[in-house]
Amino acid sequence: MTYGQRARGTRVIRALVADDQAVVRTGFVNLLGTQEDIEVVGEAEDGAQAVRVAAETRPDLALLDIRMPHKNGIEAAREIMAASGGATKVLMLTTFGLDEYVYDALAAGAGGFLLKDATFPELLHAVRVVADGSALLSPEITKRLIAEFVHARGSRLPVRPPADLTARETEVLVLIARGLSNAEIADRLTITDHTVKTHINRLFAKLELRDRAQAVIAAYETGLVRAGGESGARRR
Repeated sequence: MTYGQRARGTRVIRALVADDQAVVRTGFVNLLGTQEDIEVVGEAEDGAQAVRVAAETRPDLALLDIRMPHKNGIEAAREIMAASGGATKVLMLTTFGLDEYVYDALAAGAGGFLLKDATFPELLHAVRVVADGSALLSPEITKRLIAEFVHARGSRLPVRPPADLTARETEVLVLIARGLSNAEIADRLTITDHTVKTHINRLFAKLELRDRAQAVIAAYETGLVRAGGESGARRR
């Protein structure tokens, strides 16, 4: 069973909070503790401790600061997810929008990425979405992620759209990579939400993608999306 149970049969997300700054960590713990459907089962002040606590408590979600001593959040995420067989989901936190570790965190399997200055409702939404097995990326993080990837490569990547995707599926992939929600994609393409979900399910299956985070990576690794929001697919 993925979730614990509280009174009245409420599903409870069991969370681990890891941050080397005590004030920040305590703040997150206290905020999450106000929710009926979230229970903080462990805290850690560095990545190594986070791995140990996760092994002991087996949380549904690990909220990890990306920059921690002894073992950073990316290393901790890899070990926690490997030890849990993917049962523990990971939500990464950072102080900086342009963080050189963003790409590595997503590639390691993190289901979400959020700035520490996110509002309380945004934090709660992220915890619930990622714990449920979905992926969450803020539009700001998505844009900076793409720009950082292109900058790190030092030159433009050739446009290599996946051969198996239809033109519409490719278009949907580009919009996902730009941070648009299903509703926003439907509005942009003048199609229904159901049709958007169908396209997403098909392109995920064709590219063997787990979630939207991997879709973002796939989009800019093939050159479909570039810095500044430019679409490579349009320039073919």
